[in-house]
Amino acid sequence: MNQFKTVALLGLLSALLITISYYLIGGSTGILVGVAIAAVTNIGSWYYSDKIALAAYRAQPIDPSQAPGLYNMVERLCQRANLPMPALYIVPSAGANAFATGRDPQHAAVAVTEGIVQLLPEDELEGVIAHELSHVRNRDTLTQAVAATIAGAISFLAQMMSYSLWWGGGSRNSDRSANPLGLLLTITLAPLAASVIQMGISRTREFAADAGAAKLTGNPRALASALQRLENTAKQIPMGSNPAFEPLLIVNPFSRQFMSSLFSTHPPTAARIERLLELEGELGGQTPNLLV
Repeated sequence: MNQFKTVALLGLLSALLITISYYLIGGSTGILVGVAIAAVTNIGSWYYSDKIALAAYRAQPIDPSQAPGLYNMVERLCQRANLPMPALYIVPSAGANAFATGRDPQHAAVAVTEGIVQLLPEDELEGVIAHELSHVRNRDTLTQAVAATIAGAISFLAQMMSYSLWWGGGSRNSDRSANPLGLLLTITLAPLAASVIQMGISRTREFAADAGAAKLTGNPRALASALQRLENTAKQIPMGSNPAFEPLLIVNPFSRQFMSSLFSTHPPTAARIERLLELEGELGGQTPNLLV
């Protein structure tokens, strides 16, 4: 069901991109340009999204000699999940967070902050790592990069449309006249709709990764406890970040209680914890310790 929701939401994003390109340029040419922009941005995100995200957080690569406990934890979880070992990075931040990136499991990277390593006990950190590896296994890192680039292209085209209206332009379709009201609504609503859809994709993938982590470790309660601890810490030690990369993180980098859940990149922590505790019952309370 989560996969179906994700595909449907990505389809809506693509349709928005093509629609706004149609209004900006007009006719079949506008549709073709929209498809071309989607293709170019998706290819770019496929190849470079991991490098951009890691650079944005100033993540530094680490090897087994620098963090043997963390490295062994990730290695054992990868063996259980039948995944290749990702590159490991540490983010020099007191904020407690983590993210995964990369176009596929063979080119994946997992990054954790200094704060999260110091904050969480081993079983909770294991749940967080399992969550990020679930993103890798489900190829959510690519899905989120595609969603972000399409949303960005929509915002760019909407800005171009606003310039067109300002300078007296509009649709260049010779077969019809531009509808100023329709153009204005497109300029205003398309970027907003794109953001809402992108956030909907992120929330859907977070629930799926939580479930994947619970099954991978057999210890849903540890991840539930980690999420609660991370949310509490985010209120005390906000983590500066580029909003474009917020969907990658396991929790919102800072508290946004004043925002509606519609505009949140993550599901409510309480809802995530509730689902994890339900999974604990389904798994029969199994809590294998992979760190022994």
